[in-house]
Amino acid sequence: MHQRVYHLKPCKTLTLLLSLLMALSGCTNDHNTNVITGALTQTLHIGNGAEPQDLDPHIVTGVTEHRIISALLEGLVGKDPKTLKPIPAVAESWHISDDRTHYRFRLRKNARWSNGDPVTAQDFVYSWKRILSPGLGAEYAYQLYSVLNAEAYHKGRLQDFTQVGVTAVDDHTLDVTLTNPTPYFLAILDHYSTYPVHRKTIEKFGSMDKRGNRWTKPENYTGNGPFTLKSWALNRIIKVEKNPTYWDAGNVKLNAIHFYPVENASTEERMFRTGQLHITSTLPAEKIAVYRQKNPDQLYINPYFGTYYYLFNTRRPPLDDKRVRQALAMSIDRNSIVTNITKGGQRPAGAFTPPNTLGYTAPTQIPFDPVRAKALFEEAGFPAGKNFPTLELVYNTSESHRKIAVAIQQMWKKHLNININLTNQDWKVYLARRKSGDYDIARAGWIGDYLSPNAFLEIFTRDSGNNHTGWSDPEYDARMQKSQRASNTNKRMEWFGQAEQLLLEAAPIAPIYTYTNVYLRSADVQGWHPNILDHHPYKYVYLSGSHD
Repeated sequence: MHQRVYHLKPCKTLTLLLSLLMALSGCTNDHNTNVITGALTQTLHIGNGAEPQDLDPHIVTGVTEHRIISALLEGLVGKDPKTLKPIPAVAESWHISDDRTHYRFRLRKNARWSNGDPVTAQDFVYSWKRILSPGLGAEYAYQLYSVLNAEAYHKGRLQDFTQVGVTAVDDHTLDVTLTNPTPYFLAILDHYSTYPVHRKTIEKFGSMDKRGNRWTKPENYTGNGPFTLKSWALNRIIKVEKNPTYWDAGNVKLNAIHFYPVENASTEERMFRTGQLHITSTLPAEKIAVYRQKNPDQLYINPYFGTYYYLFNTRRPPLDDKRVRQALAMSIDRNSIVTNITKGGQRPAGAFTPPNTLGYTAPTQIPFDPVRAKALFEEAGFPAGKNFPTLELVYNTSESHRKIAVAIQQMWKKHLNININLTNQDWKVYLARRKSGDYDIARAGWIGDYLSPNAFLEIFTRDSGNNHTGWSDPEYDARMQKSQRASNTNKRMEWFGQAEQLLLEAAPIAPIYTYTNVYLRSADVQGWHPNILDHHPYKYVYLSGSHD
């Protein structure tokens, strides 16, 4: 192990500290990288995978957006960076009733928006009303369905929001009433969909339920998190700076974070290797062995609570026939994909919920069974693929997604004798096509927002804004509702199992593998604790300025 001494190029804008370091070192270097200067200015440089769709917490649905929004906004509850247990955030404390259906949150009196306004209980009432407003079309509105009458309001059956179970008792006391006890409710409150937004800023640029509101522009953004939005150069960089009005600003060590929307994993790896990034969002599969051998201290492969899968648009023939969907799902050799393509410890997935989630594992799996797949195709009227139309498979731009798509395209040709066209599109276009149903087959990935099978299975209920398959089943919804009303954990898990069994039999999706989180991280980065949700509150992160 060794220490690296940093030698910096003189520059008029360098701080006195940098000048002193230069004087002490007695020499210069023309290759001042982001990693070198970042350690001294406490500026973290992160590869973020893609250009974010938006920075409105009530509109977005992706990990790309979450990484940035979690720096700009804060909810009632946070997560311990090591254990993921709920910890105080805007709420300094809370009380839960004996029947676990009533929560009273005490908000911090020193919580402030970035413009200096106090963060109040009314801000949360307004924000939850906004995400539940039918006109906003928020895909994550169902996250709050456990709140009394929230679902009825969102579906338009209830017009009076005062009957929804969220009430501002006073400026610093928020009461929440649930329909049923919900074990993961506190964990939900750390999800960006439940974060507050600043009412005056929202309404300055449009109505509560206007999508594409200009409030998210850097010059307009008002947040309550540890950082503020400084600039957003499309497809180049998003910069955030430490927020001096944040209630815990004294414990925030980073001065700035720069997020780089780099879709090409090879480019991102090269940026890391040349000192432009402290952390990457991923790593090309072909580089994993190289880093294992040469730089194992920079390579991280951690369990990740997510599933990589394909969506079938069940509104379009012949994908409206479940036998066709089952055959497609059974013709995917998942072992081959994780062994020969991803190579990062991913596990083949025959079910949607990752195995052993709080002790739950799906009771059935979709097998790799080409013989059965061919029989199903014949039953559906496509013997040996005859008369089967050419379908389109859409994926967002990524070399890894392309390789997997090509492999599955070849598997479907080999086992079913069908032709599939592949189309890659940038993140925003890809999301828009999925949401509008403008696809045949689409690549997808789902990362659980909290540790429960419900975080996966609820997205295929009829009213979930994240169900883009066109498939729904009243019996599936009924089983999921029964899981919510279950009197104990064992019974709840049984209902999850019965629901997932129905989902896998209907096959509106084809699970492919359970994720691992494969990325590179500089030894400078401290306070970044690997965990299954990949949650890293930036208030705990800092840069040490040396390599072990």
